[in-house]
Order: sequence, then structure tokens, then C-alpha cells
Amino acid sequence: MNLLTVILKKADLTSDICKDLAEAGIHGGTIIDAVGMASIIEKMDDLPIFGMLKSILADDDDHETVKVMLFVVNDEEMEKAKEVIHNAVGLDEPNTGIMFALPVTFVEGLGA
Repeated sequence: MNLLTVILKKADLTSDICKDLAEAGIHGGTIIDAVGMASIIEKMDDLPIFGMLKSILADDDDHETVKVMLFVVNDEEMEKAKEVIHNAVGLDEPNTGIMFALPVTFVEGLGA
């Protein structure tokens, strides 16, 4: 089992991804609203060293809200999920998001 994590900057794609995953037989997951670190740094007034970075970030409205999507999947589901997410998001493009997986040593409650 693995924990597949997607940090999605294109939050408007969340519903499409969930629909496509369900159609691929992957059900269940958790989606969390989050804010990227760039949004926090942009609002800080007491970090003069980041002045240049702050001015660059101020022009970018795409970093406001992100979605963190979490799925516990087996190896077969992992490959399907990766394919679905790549097709929907295009993670090879800048500022779209990231996807990674971590091994899960045990799981309880999935069969309930």
C-alpha cells in the first residue's frame, strides 16, 4: 500500500480528477484546502531579505489556494491513479502541482 499525495495548484480540476479516478475504479480519498508557502511569504512585512522575491510573487495570483489530495492505494491502483492525474493535470507544466507517494506500513478501516 502507498499514500499517493497530490498537491494541486489548479484547484478547479479537483472535481474532474475525482470523477476520472472514480471511473477508473479508485474510490475514497481525502481532499484538503491549503495555502502555498508563497502566499504566506508574500504577506510578510518583516522579511526584507525577501523583498525581491515578494515583488515577484505579488504578480502571481495562481498561488492562493491549493488542494491536497490524499489516497491510500495498492500498486495496481497507483498506476491507474498516476495516469488519470497526469492526463487531467499535466504535471510536466510549471505551476500545476506535484505528485508523490510514500509507503504505508499498515492500514486500518479501509474495508469498513
